[in-house]
Amino acid sequence: MIEIRFHGRGGQGAVIASWILSYGFFLEGKHAQAFPTFGAERRGAPVEAFVRMDDSFPNLRCKVVNPYYVIVMGEKLVHSINVAAGIRRGGLMLINSPKGPQSFAFLKGDFHIKTMDVNAPALRNGLGSKTSPFINTPILGAFAGFSDVVKPESIIKGITKFIPVRTENNVAAFEEAYLLAKSEGNRSQV
Repeated sequence: MIEIRFHGRGGQGAVIASWILSYGFFLEGKHAQAFPTFGAERRGAPVEAFVRMDDSFPNLRCKVVNPYYVIVMGEKLVHSINVAAGIRRGGLMLINSPKGPQSFAFLKGDFHIKTMDVNAPALRNGLGSKTSPFINTPILGAFAGFSDVVKPESIIKGITKFIPVRTENNVAAFEEAYLLAKSEGNRSQV
């Protein structure tokens, strides 16, 4: 079973990103589930979303506490939330940041860190504003490119299913981040 945990803030799109990723796994013949957890529903409040994927039906119905993949949708979250809690040995943490992975060396554990500024592809493709970019599709592009656990065409089908407005812009932002991840795959740290 592959378990993935998203850390974001309300309005960044962590929940929709988890649905799109889960749907992408489903299209590839896997069993998947996605669900969020959050407190008071307001923009900017911490949000977690979880995805499980397996060859058989995942019977677990609890939070993901030992993920192999952690996706952090804003670098400020690493200072206020223990985003590395429970990450599996050899796992991958993706942080939305223009800084290199070495800037997050204080996050201790036996896992890899990869970074990408996914705000940039979002803004270049007209998704949100400079102070509040919509990053759910470009973060999925970075994740798909760095991890290779889901095909880009599966995510694109998920984007068209779950994002009915500005779909083309979201697909373009996804593709841009995916190609950046593929070309910068060596930006990691253990």
